[in-house]
Amino acid sequence: MSVTISRPARRRPTFHPLPVGAVDRLTDEAVAITFDVPPELRPLFAFRAGQHLTVRRVEDGADVRRSYSICSTPADLADHGRLRIGVKEIPGGAFSSFASRALRAGDTIDVMPPLGHFTTDFDPGRVRHYGAVAAGSGITPVLSLVATALAVEPGSRFTLVYGNRHARTVMFAEELADLKDRYPARLHLVHVLSREPGESPLLSGRIDDDRLNRLLDSVVPVERIDEWFLCGPYGLVTGATTVLAGRGVPARSVHSELFHVDEVPAPPARPAGTEGGTEVTIVLDGRASSLRMGADERVLDAALRVRGELPYACKGGVCSTCRAKVVEGEVSMARNYALEPDEVAAGYVLTCQSSPMTDRLVVDYDA
Repeated sequence: MSVTISRPARRRPTFHPLPVGAVDRLTDEAVAITFDVPPELRPLFAFRAGQHLTVRRVEDGADVRRSYSICSTPADLADHGRLRIGVKEIPGGAFSSFASRALRAGDTIDVMPPLGHFTTDFDPGRVRHYGAVAAGSGITPVLSLVATALAVEPGSRFTLVYGNRHARTVMFAEELADLKDRYPARLHLVHVLSREPGESPLLSGRIDDDRLNRLLDSVVPVERIDEWFLCGPYGLVTGATTVLAGRGVPARSVHSELFHVDEVPAPPARPAGTEGGTEVTIVLDGRASSLRMGADERVLDAALRVRGELPYACKGGVCSTCRAKVVEGEVSMARNYALEPDEVAAGYVLTCQSSPMTDRLVVDYDA
């Protein structure tokens, strides 16, 4: 059932077809995709370093959506209309395999305007020392952050610890080398390889808590870093967060982002008397739709039955595309790797991770 409500809707990001300008091979399993953004869409696709794009591909009736971080800089878009993402192929990946093996320059991909909070405000008058710990494809948004910080803030520095299995699997190796050549005194780049010898034993092995602590003792002194960026697998990000907290780094100075989380948490136990289901109202684009959902469902999955245009991408609690505000009732989020604490305090949730805990629920995507 749908009804029209009177108040105006907040404009939601929608997909736009963008031409592919280039597909560049980075490693055996990773490519960089450059989109040529037409002048009329450049204001809509303006972004902050560290944000991501959601791409969509429809094949055989299946709607495949994935989020990939932007590796280019805001200046690349403003000056040349170029928007670039890094895609690492996952075995069996519905989009990554297509991008790595079949996508070509001249093709068109549906792309949603940038989203994400893995960023900061750069100021030409500010002098800071930024630090980052990344692994694998986690370098993608960090590359944009490094390049932007060094270009916009001439007095700032950046120290990057970057972990990979082998030298041949290092994504954006040439781009990082170019940045090092351009800013030799302001960029400190530390490569750590887990499956081949590095320059020293400290730089050979996985970046676990012990190795990170030793790196902080000898290579990346914590007291010199003003702001941190952590991006990579779940274990790396959570481990580094714990290590930095143990060394007195305030949470407000640490930004983190995950690309992929494998485990799927089970729905929470419902309060007594609410096991029969929930009456849910979804508000999107000024229109309210009602449905009844079961206790073992997520809000997004149930709502897509009546509102197929609902925004979503990863369905893993990572990208924040499905963010909405609970205005009546209560939900339990299985996990949250995308919303800031102040957003959660204000009532915002990731609907892909939300299970209702009350008999009635109203969720507003326009809020």
